[in-house]
Amino acid sequence: MNHVWGLLAHPGREMRDIKQENESVSHHYTHHVLLLAAIPVVCAFIGTTQLGWDLGAVQTVRLEWLNALALAALFYLLIMAGVAVMGRVIYWMARDYPQRPDLARCTVFAGYTATPLFISGIVALYPLVWLCVLVGAAALIYTGYLLFVGIPLFLNIDREESLRFSGSTLAIGVLVLEVLLALTVVIWGYGYLLM
Repeated sequence: MNHVWGLLAHPGREMRDIKQENESVSHHYTHHVLLLAAIPVVCAFIGTTQLGWDLGAVQTVRLEWLNALALAALFYLLIMAGVAVMGRVIYWMARDYPQRPDLARCTVFAGYTATPLFISGIVALYPLVWLCVLVGAAALIYTGYLLFVGIPLFLNIDREESLRFSGSTLAIGVLVLEVLLALTVVIWGYGYLLM
């Protein structure tokens, strides 16, 4: 958790600090990912049970407490899987670089670059679709910036190569994010049907 502010305020310096730590995946998950991934899950749980989704219709869609709890747990697991998948994607894409980091470092890097997406989950407390999309897009742009800043340090490559690598990684990350969002919508929609 000590890197959150640094990633938002001075990402270049913070990425250098992260690289020097050689953090294990288990430590990273227990001290960063598990805590920050709870933000969108808890906020979505509160927002959907207390206020309900405002889809622009006359009526809001509210979930029952038990259904929302089960769906929140599943949503949390999907987020954990998303970080692991992106770690594998970065590891796979770095296969041709001479100083290829191991899978554990790639997973840690993926978890740190997802920090803006985790924090943007606060907006789910007041679940307006257009607001969630707007804040999510801003978080995605900042995540792309973190990739661009972090990859040259992480892989020891120049900025020009970094732009291509981070762009490709972000494109795959957006695809993974879209799959997770689609699964989330289906899961939360299924919870609504169970009511």
